[in-house]
Amino acid sequence: MNILADEATAILADVCETVGLDARDARLLRVRSNAVFKLRDAIVVRIATAPDALTRLPVVLAVARWLAERGFPAVRPADELCAQPLVHDDRVVTFWHYVPASGRPTTRQLGKILHSLHRLPVPPFPLKRLADPLAEVRHSVEHRKEVLTPCQRVWLRDRVDELTTRWESLQTGAPPVLLHGDAWIDNLLRCRDGHAVLCDWDGVAVGPREWDLVHTYHGERRFGLTSADVDEFAGAYGSDLRGWHGYATLMEIRDMYAIGIHIRNATRDPFSRKELPRRLDSLTRGDGQARWYLAEPA
Repeated sequence: MNILADEATAILADVCETVGLDARDARLLRVRSNAVFKLRDAIVVRIATAPDALTRLPVVLAVARWLAERGFPAVRPADELCAQPLVHDDRVVTFWHYVPASGRPTTRQLGKILHSLHRLPVPPFPLKRLADPLAEVRHSVEHRKEVLTPCQRVWLRDRVDELTTRWESLQTGAPPVLLHGDAWIDNLLRCRDGHAVLCDWDGVAVGPREWDLVHTYHGERRFGLTSADVDEFAGAYGSDLRGWHGYATLMEIRDMYAIGIHIRNATRDPFSRKELPRRLDSLTRGDGQARWYLAEPA
């Protein structure tokens, strides 16, 4: 039973009725930090599952509007429906225009779009600074005791502390930029005319550009991208992270970051319940090549 999906589905009809949308035949696209539904009205409804959504999502929407004003290829909030975000039964809901996708985007497209993003000025309103990328993992370790053994919690605490110290010592030599925050290939949509659009801006922040770049390199390590994919990405972006002195540290931090969502969701999401032990096992054994999954393997 997927409790996260069931909870979101239970309030979807009420939420849609509030703003005059038809929730019949809604299609659940995915459940992680949000339960994401596609409606017949070419609207995407995102029902947040993360505990910090009410403080985070107003900023996400502000950045999306700011990017729209500049013509940047990002998903657009459906602000014509209502004032956003909408709070319903203590869940935070946002509405977005659906982008019809066709085919799989390429890492070359991702590199080009991130190059354009990082050249933009930082928006003129308060944004989170990426000072501690493992903060949510640390919080989950302390507050989701039911999904971790005592030994796992001790190991995770020590490892998070070590990696946080190493993060604080990293020197990038460049000014901070506007970050997407989760710049993985699956958050890029390839439109029917071939151009690409970035979606899922929940992790938007200001910080070192290397944080956006490392996701693709980590994709080769854990999620099935090839070295050719990474080469295409680096060529399109205009620099290769593999030559940076902090590369190994950042890859280890990204490994640890990638288990946080599954610690948080393990009691209510069957996929997280299966994936968390796989990831923890490879981390505690120091296995840097074990394959991880974003959904149930076929």
